[in-house]
Amino acid sequence: MYLEVEVFLYTSSDRKFPVLKTLMANFKFIVLLFFFSLLLLSCKRDTNDKELNHKFTNALINETSPYLLQHAHNPVDWKSWSPEAFEEAKKENKLVLLSIGYSSCHWCHVMEEETFEDEEVAKLMNKSFINIKVDREERPDVDHIYQTAIQLTKGAGGWPLNAVILPDGKPVYLDTYHSKEQWMKVLTQFSEQYVEDSEKMEAYASILTKGIQDENFIRPATDLHGFSTSILQKSVENWKANWDLEWGGEIEVEKFITPTKLEFLLSYAIITGDEEVRSHVKNTLNKIAMGGIYDHIGGGFFRYSTDAQWKIPHYEKMLYDNAQLLGLYSKAYRVFKEPAYKRIAMETFAFMEQEMKDSGGAYYAALDANSDGKEGHFYLWKEEELKSILAEDFQLFSRYYSIKTDQDLNNEGFVLYKNMDDAEFIQQNSMLSKDLAAKILEWKKLLIKYRKKRVHPQIDDKIITSWNSLAINGLLEAYKTFGDEIFLDRAENTFQFLKEKSLIGGQLIHTYKKGSRRVDVFLEDFAFLANAALNLYSTTLQIKYLNFAEDINQSAIDQFQDEDSDLFRYSTNDELISKVVKTADGYFPSSNSVIAHNLFQLGHIQYNMEKMNRAKSMLSSILPNIQESGQHYANWSSLLLNITYPYYEIAVVGKDARLMIKKFNEKYITNVLLVGSENESDLPLFRGRWVVNDTYIYVCQSNTCKLPVDTVEEAISQMGNF
Repeated sequence: MYLEVEVFLYTSSDRKFPVLKTLMANFKFIVLLFFFSLLLLSCKRDTNDKELNHKFTNALINETSPYLLQHAHNPVDWKSWSPEAFEEAKKENKLVLLSIGYSSCHWCHVMEEETFEDEEVAKLMNKSFINIKVDREERPDVDHIYQTAIQLTKGAGGWPLNAVILPDGKPVYLDTYHSKEQWMKVLTQFSEQYVEDSEKMEAYASILTKGIQDENFIRPATDLHGFSTSILQKSVENWKANWDLEWGGEIEVEKFITPTKLEFLLSYAIITGDEEVRSHVKNTLNKIAMGGIYDHIGGGFFRYSTDAQWKIPHYEKMLYDNAQLLGLYSKAYRVFKEPAYKRIAMETFAFMEQEMKDSGGAYYAALDANSDGKEGHFYLWKEEELKSILAEDFQLFSRYYSIKTDQDLNNEGFVLYKNMDDAEFIQQNSMLSKDLAAKILEWKKLLIKYRKKRVHPQIDDKIITSWNSLAINGLLEAYKTFGDEIFLDRAENTFQFLKEKSLIGGQLIHTYKKGSRRVDVFLEDFAFLANAALNLYSTTLQIKYLNFAEDINQSAIDQFQDEDSDLFRYSTNDELISKVVKTADGYFPSSNSVIAHNLFQLGHIQYNMEKMNRAKSMLSSILPNIQESGQHYANWSSLLLNITYPYYEIAVVGKDARLMIKKFNEKYITNVLLVGSENESDLPLFRGRWVVNDTYIYVCQSNTCKLPVDTVEEAISQMGNF
């Protein structure tokens, strides 16, 4: 009862936001077309720095984060997160005001304009608080701590996250967006309460901090043999009850695309033959591809849909979404052979190349939701614009992209989305497939040319190690599916960039930007980069990638071991009020689950039982979570799929090994480690198997191998005969 009362006392904002839950042509033609048309885009960029001289400048001017720099001329005396800022709070006996966001966040912009740019608000903040701004993409560990706190108190989180915390970092109040009036009320309430009854605040903060610490405590595994297919089957059956069978995804008011979930379900459907799961995955992919959450003109995906039908997006574009969806739609094309999936993959790649690519080879973090001061302004279309641009094609275009006058968004314009697939549209409009394809390409060319006149969304040009590692994996899936060397070239270039710019004196960093002094690094950077290196090894057969993966994964084990469990801490930083142990798979896989996958693969490549058992030990700690809510542990479930169903090691040895592996990759084969060597090798899978001028395939399971064969078809046949 005490905790409930205290939560009520310290949560005054009435604005709540939901928790961020947990074809038609060959490739070269499409990419060239998109490069040509996207190059027409203006280099004009939206900016808040319209004057060289500013009335106010705070300490954030010394940062390189685009988000922090957006607040550098607020009248608020912002500081970046540092021990010195907290020492100042202790010395002056002041509360700390912590505000966390990111550069492409719409509501972060709104609150800055309404509240943090207001001199009356700033006067109160500067008088009574030490004010700290955090870019959640630079310090995801700080964000995780206080997102955990707000979910414990309110059941929901999001950005901007605003918290009143004690000088020792313990939170007493957390909420998301505030209007100026709400914010002034909160500031006044807590500044007065701290003077009048600081002991009460400290008592509440200690209780809440204990809750945060408990959330990050994982009990060590006690049983390494409790794995069974029934756990997965029950987990998926429970999960099905929350599926949106009409629109795809899960039953939610707002919808996020979660590639990790769909990849697991796709593999599960193939292995188990569950047609209901297979149908749900395909329906979800179809609905997403037709929805407004996909940019039908410029390619690429927005972050989430504000409705349950994927129609009206929240307009920021994130690298981690597009990187994973490039890989997901590439995989899905191998399974379903849907031309639309190939088109989506190609267009997403073209978007990443044009809009998110750094000249050095890696990819930027995000594009803003806002441009010219309005959310989605760059992407919305007014009826008069479309009529002027498309002329006699307007009516056909309107039917194809669902343009209806009564659906204009507050007179700001129309979101483009499709209510039917191309086959149905062709039938209803008595068209030929080639004629519709020609129309679509012409429409895109015209509209992209027109969009160049608009103010372009700002780019957050941080290079995030973990997100770029996801991009490498997405590019490699596209290479496996479509076979074009451009994908492999981009993957290797991105990897090389990270090696050169994000490894400083042998130590990895989380974000790179020229001039930045950031040296923070997190488990996900090690885990994802090691995983990308493993995938590069299995694709190129170059041993340097395997050696790198082994080294970087071992570095993670050495640096991030959690002393209380078999898992790993997210950060080695001891300055926070709680350690962070991330286990849930969200918008991308949890770093612990990726480490476990890395150990499992390395164990099979090297026949190293210690590594395999370590992976199983980590998974064993998560089994109760998979049983209870498998939808939040999809990448762990993929590992359980590897362990409980037949898992094959396919070793291709000989001069044509890489060519043979490319043939394998034209198919989608799950629960398989596919590796090869074009030379003699001492690795256990290849030792004694290399023959001059010949290439053989060895299908193995748990170190037991069938007789070698020399065709992909024979090898696949052997997999069913163990």
